[in-house]
Amino acid sequence: MGSADVMPGVSGGIIALITGIYERLVHAISSIKFGFIKPLLRGDLAGARESMRDEVDFELFIPLLTGIAFAMLTLSKVILFFITNYVAYTYAFFSGLILASAYIVYQKINGLSVKNLAAGGAGLIFAYLFVGLNPIQANHTLPVIFISGFVAICAMILPGISGAFLLLLLNQYEYMLGVLNRLAIVEIVTFIAGAAIGIMSFSRVLDYLLRNHEAITMSFLVGLMIGTLRLPYNKISMVDTYSIIISAVIAITGFAIVMILESRFDYIDY
Repeated sequence: MGSADVMPGVSGGIIALITGIYERLVHAISSIKFGFIKPLLRGDLAGARESMRDEVDFELFIPLLTGIAFAMLTLSKVILFFITNYVAYTYAFFSGLILASAYIVYQKINGLSVKNLAAGGAGLIFAYLFVGLNPIQANHTLPVIFISGFVAICAMILPGISGAFLLLLLNQYEYMLGVLNRLAIVEIVTFIAGAAIGIMSFSRVLDYLLRNHEAITMSFLVGLMIGTLRLPYNKISMVDTYSIIISAVIAITGFAIVMILESRFDYIDY
C-alpha cells in the first residue's frame, strides 16, 4: 500500500483489495472511538490499555503502518526517478495494475442491476473529469500541507482514486516527495495530522456504505478505476509506436502481477 500511495494514478486501497484486507481495514479504522483517552487523562493506565485493546486492531495496524512507512521512505526516490525518466513505461505499468484491480472488484459484485450500472457510470464519469483537472497553484505553507494530508488520505483508502494524484492537483506531490527524502519533521507531522483526521472521519462513511450498500459502492469503485485510466493513457499516447508496444507489454505484466497476487491472497478470510 505504501508503494502504491506514492504513485500518481494508483491507490493504496487497490492493494488492500487485492490482498483481501480492505473491508477489515475500513472497519478497523472506523471502530476507533478514542474511548481510551478519558481513562488516560484520569491516570487509569490499565483502563486505557483495556479500552485501546477493544478499539484498535493492533494485529492489523502495526505491520501495515510499518510497511507503509518503510515503503514511502525507501521508494519515494525510486518512484520519482522512474516518473521523471520513464514516464510512459511507468504509467503503462500503473494502467495494468488499475485494469486488473477493476476486474477483481467487478468479480465481487453479485449481479448487475440498473442501480449498479448507474453507480459504475457515475464513478467513471467522475474519475474521468477529475483526472482532466489542471493542477491548482497552491503554496507549501503548513495549513495547505495539513489540508493536503486530509484530502489525500481520503483518496488513498478508496480503490480507484489516487491520493498521490490528488497531491499532484494540489501542487504538493513533488514537494512532499522532497519532504520525505530530507525528513523534514515539521512538514511530515503536519501532513500526518491532516491525514489522521481525514481518515478517521471518512472511514466511518465508507464503512457504512460497504456494510449497507456493498454492491452499489463496489460498482462505483469499478467506475472510478476505469475512469482514472485517462491519466496513464494521456502519458502513454504521446510516445512513438515502438514505445507504445513496449508500454503494452509492461501493462500486461502489471495486470499479470495483480492477478497472481489476487490468486495468492484471495483465500484470506477476516
